[in-house]
Amino acid sequence: MIHTTKKGEWCELVIPAEWEKHTLETLFKDFWKAPKKLVHLLRMEKNVLINGHVPDWTTPLKKNDRLSLKLFTEEEQTVHPEYLDVDALYEDDHLIIFNKPSGMDTHPNVSGQGGTLANAAAFHTESNGEVTRPRHIHRLDRETTGAVLFAKNPLITAILDKMLEERAIKRTYLALADGIISQKKGTINKPIGRDRHHPTRRRVSETGQQAITHFKVLDKIKHKNLTLVQCSLDTGRTHQIRVHFSSIGHPLAGDTLYSGSDTFHRQALHAVKMEFTHPFTQERIICHAPFIDQPPIFFNIDPNEI
Repeated sequence: MIHTTKKGEWCELVIPAEWEKHTLETLFKDFWKAPKKLVHLLRMEKNVLINGHVPDWTTPLKKNDRLSLKLFTEEEQTVHPEYLDVDALYEDDHLIIFNKPSGMDTHPNVSGQGGTLANAAAFHTESNGEVTRPRHIHRLDRETTGAVLFAKNPLITAILDKMLEERAIKRTYLALADGIISQKKGTINKPIGRDRHHPTRRRVSETGQQAITHFKVLDKIKHKNLTLVQCSLDTGRTHQIRVHFSSIGHPLAGDTLYSGSDTFHRQALHAVKMEFTHPFTQERIICHAPFIDQPPIFFNIDPNEI
């Protein structure tokens, strides 16, 4: 694990032995896969230092040298900070993972919208004296609960965006589907596109974007005619799990938009686990999101065992 230290606007870390194969150029380009424009800006503004000095970006890095990155510069908030009752599951100087409740959008959909997780994130960082603007890396539907990742500065945002694109951030979901699914596990590989007859609904469509959902049956709750499934995604399409399970005749319980039963007040979908390797510290982050519905939708399940 690599320890990072926040010193005012600067983040400082000690170069590990495994980075000696890199120059600054290859560290940013090949290891972090940061965008060229952002790296060029950091370089031109002299916001990257080695041992306190402006470095040669083509010289191999040396173990125990101090790498300083000017990451924590003041940014204006783009959403209004608002106190909301939302728990932070994991946080450090670079990123934060929240446990989103149902009935809350991840971010504003129209200018001036409040009550979103982004508003809560802005309040959370501001109340901690941080002047950087948190940015969501992915989103959950309004009624879906669970782990949502935010980044605290432009560099970590770009790195995490790329990691998400390359599926280096693994997200695990739990869902309760209507009916009893006979198979123990499976993969739903069906493209998803917009439903031209409905403003928000999506549908399986030959002309849609590729969408792949893997699932494993955890429990068959026969007396309630429900199946508990664990899902992971190779793609992140809007309403993907909801559309896919509806397409195989097992819509999520409570998901009336996709012909699900009215068993629950919302679709029974929860982002229970997130795991990835921290880009700066190289620590393996494994974060479990507790169930927060009252009354509970998911029962007799320990999220830490998923």
